Amino acid sequence: DGGAGPAVPAAPGRVQVFTSVVDTFLEKLLAAGSYQKFASCYRCFYKLQPQLTRSIYDQFISQLQSSVKEEIQEMKNEGNLEGLFNSLDKIVEEAKDREEPAWRPSGVPEQDIRSVLAPYLLKHRSYLRQVLREKEKQNKKLAESVLAGRDKIVELQQLIQAHKQAWQ
Repeated sequence: DGGAGPAVPAAPGRVQVFTSVVDTFLEKLLAAGSYQKFASCYRCFYKLQPQLTRSIYDQFISQLQSSVKEEIQEMKNEGNLEGLFNSLDKIVEEAKDREEPAWRPSGVPEQDIRSVLAPYLLKHRSYLRQVLREKEKQNKKLAESVLAGRDKIVELQQLIQAHKQAWQ
């Protein structure tokens, strides 16, 4: 034997699952539009020519099936669904080797938002406080400069006054 036991079949990829779901959907869609329902909708025509009604129904179902398949294939191609599904399968495979658990929402949106935003907001608050301290330092220096300028103006006014009195 050489093996350690029965081989476990690999889980189908997302592309295969998607294709299977689409095929099942198409089968149920076509089953919902049975010949009996079609014939009952066109009862007068069915009574006159049942073979022609059956032929029209078969053509209609065939066209519907091919149209739906074409549309789904076009969506797959435009959205690159196969590539995206394969990429997602690859990500899931890589995540199986990770030891730490992945983040999962708690089910309470307020808590989830808070857990994501709180660290960002705390960091931003710290940055804003630092900017505020720098601006306060700048304002203090500017206020001291303004006071020194006023003192200088008072001195100059006194000096002008003294010169004016001495000159008179």
